Formats: sequence, C-alpha cells, structure tokens
Amino acid sequence: MRRRLVVVAILLAVVAAGAAMVVAVPNLPEREAGVPTARVARAPVQVTVHATGELRAGRTVTLVSPPVGGTLRIVRMYPTGTLVKAGEVVVEFDAADHEYALEQAQSEVAEADQEIVKMKADAEVQKAQDDVALLTARFDVRRAELDATGNEFIAEVEAQKNLLTLEEAKRRLAQLEEDVKSRAKTSQASLAVVLEKRNKAFLAVQRAQQVIDSLVLKAPIDGAVSSKENREGLMMFGPGMVIPEYREGDSVGSGRPVVDIIESGQMDVRAKVEESERSNLIAGQTASLHVDTIPGEVFPVRVGALSGSARRASYFESASVTRLFDVTFQIEKPDPRLKAGASARVVVEGREIPDALNIPRQAVFEKNGKTHVFAKTGDRFEQREVKVEHVTESRAVISGLAEGTEVALVDPTAASPTQAPAASPIPAGGRG
Repeated sequence: MRRRLVVVAILLAVVAAGAAMVVAVPNLPEREAGVPTARVARAPVQVTVHATGELRAGRTVTLVSPPVGGTLRIVRMYPTGTLVKAGEVVVEFDAADHEYALEQAQSEVAEADQEIVKMKADAEVQKAQDDVALLTARFDVRRAELDATGNEFIAEVEAQKNLLTLEEAKRRLAQLEEDVKSRAKTSQASLAVVLEKRNKAFLAVQRAQQVIDSLVLKAPIDGAVSSKENREGLMMFGPGMVIPEYREGDSVGSGRPVVDIIESGQMDVRAKVEESERSNLIAGQTASLHVDTIPGEVFPVRVGALSGSARRASYFESASVTRLFDVTFQIEKPDPRLKAGASARVVVEGREIPDALNIPRQAVFEKNGKTHVFAKTGDRFEQREVKVEHVTESRAVISGLAEGTEVALVDPTAASPTQAPAASPIPAGGRG
C-alpha cells in the first residue's frame, strides 16, 4: 500500500511539473483569430532612404573672454539667435578698472613728458652759462699770456705776479672744462632716467589700451549668436540639470568660451544611416530636405561626404544593433530661414530593385536585435527569422521566405496576456 502511495505521489508531481512548463512556455495562438495578413510578393521596389539629422553650420567660431587675469563682468551681450555681421560687437566686458589703469599710465606719461621738457630747458640754460664761463676763462688765460710776454721789461716781482696769474687762469679754465663735461654727462644720465620712466609709462598705456580693446569681442564672420552655458561657480552637475546661458551681468573667468558665431548661408545636414542603406547612397545624389521648424517646405539637397567608418548605435539613439554611418547632405540653395541645430529629415529616392521579395513594413518585427515575421502555417502562426535588406516607407525587401507566404501584419502573441512580451515593429526610418 505504501509503495502505491509513493508511485501515485511521483506521478502527481510529474503531471504538475508538466503543467507548469506548459504554462511557462509561451505558445503562439492555434488559430488566427482575426489577425490581418499579407502575402510575400515579388515585384520591383523603389528604394527610398530616410535619414534624420540636424542642420549644421559650415563654420563655427568661438569667442573667448580675454586672458587678462581675474574675473570679468559682461555689460553688453547679444542673446542667442541674434544675427550679426562681421566686425559687429557681440560681447562687451566691464572696462572700468582697466580704464582707471589707463588714465594713471597716461598721467605718468604726461608727467614724464613735462619733466623731460624742463630738464632739456635747464640743460640749455646750463650750457649757455657754461659757454659764457668758458669764454670768460679763455679770455682771462689769453690776457694773462699777453701780460706775461712783457715780463722782461718789468720788475721781477711784477713778472712773477703775471706768471702766477697765468697759471691760475689756466687752472680755472681746465677745472671749468672738466665741470662742464661732468654736468653734461649728469644731465644726459638724468634725462635717460626720465626717458626710461616715460617709456615704461607709455608701455603701461599700450598694455592697458590693448586690454580695453580685448574686452570687446567682435564677430569675425556673418552669422548667428549662440551663447555658451554658464558653468561659473557650478560645484556639481547632474543629469536633467538645466544650466543657464551667459547673459548681461554675469561674471566670466579669463580665457572662457562665451559665445559661438555660427556662420550663416553655409549650412549642411549631418545625419546617420544604417549599414544596409549606405550602399543605396551615392555622392551627388539628389534628395529632399524637410525641416521641422519650417513645416510644408521642401529644400533640394545632394548627398555629400559618406563616412567610411561605422559605429554602433547608442542606447539613446536606437535599440538596434545595426551599425550607423555618418552622411553629409549639402544644401543647394541656402535659405535664411534655416537655422543651425534644427531637426531635419532627408528623403533620398534611391535605385529600383527589380524582382524583389517584399512584404508590408509592419509585418516585420524586431526583438533583441533580430528581425522576424509571423508566417501562417495551417491554422497557426510560426515565428521565422528573416533578413531585411531594404526598407521603404511602406515596404520591406526581405530574404528567407518563399513567394506567396502569408504573414501576419500584427503580432499575434500580443492578443493573450499570458504570452511573452510582444516584439516591436521596425521603425519607419529605422533602416531607411
């Protein structure tokens, strides 16, 4: 009896485990239950490449606060979006301290100039006096020499007196000549000191003027103003935190980027396309540009540079594992309404693929980086993996299915809440 109970318990456990496995494993519905379907067709397909990107300026110039040391204060600044011409003042910093330094240096220059004028005048007066003194001393020497020539006709005492007078006159002349030379050198040295003082003050004037001139930032090109974020004094930064832009009254450190001048009239579109669509693009190919900020308008563009390297899409860009290539589209006729940074969509009418197996785009689903369809087999739908070669706005060119195969246009597993999470249809522009 005990053995029979054990056998019954084991059988019940096996049955319960099997029931749990049946509940845990998601099953596709046995019947289509009104699921819309379509068949795999073979027909020519016009490949249309859809790319999403943004408008970029052909050239961007960053204006940086002058490296003058210390903190500068913005007293005048154009807000973001303002159109400016080359040479127009975009940002102006407070120059009060540097203007005071300029006035001080200019005062020192003026003082040195006056001192130089006075010293030169004094030197001229002294030179005139020295010339008179030298002339008088030379006259005294000459007269003493004349008096000494008649010594043989006068008394010895008078003759000795004349000789002493001549020697004294020559000594005074020699001393005066030395004094004149010494005063001239002293005057030149004093003048050189004042001139150096004046040069130093003049350099201070030039330096202060250069600093004042650098406190005015002018636009080097025609374009639009784009203010930088003001991170002065920001101790920490987190996701979702909004950082204000620089504006009038803000303080800026030396050498900090303040604004960007985005060149107007020279713009292009930077976009990304998936690897499967890069082969459908050729440099110079015509396309249509749709800008979100100018609804209803279509601008002609051409395919420009095609990147030769690819990268994986980031989590924020796409859930697809397909590699992305950078593509540049050149705007043929620049429009002043086009602003850098605006979102844009580009539609490229590519080549026609003859005799292509294709199905409606909504019949292809993507999950975990793989694409598949739900093919009808009898009264059930079977999940089959397919390769998507091209995607247009309404059709998907595939391989891996036979012509005439019936596929579901919606995920049939989404009808039951007990089923696994449904796969997502491929996005409209995800591969095209």
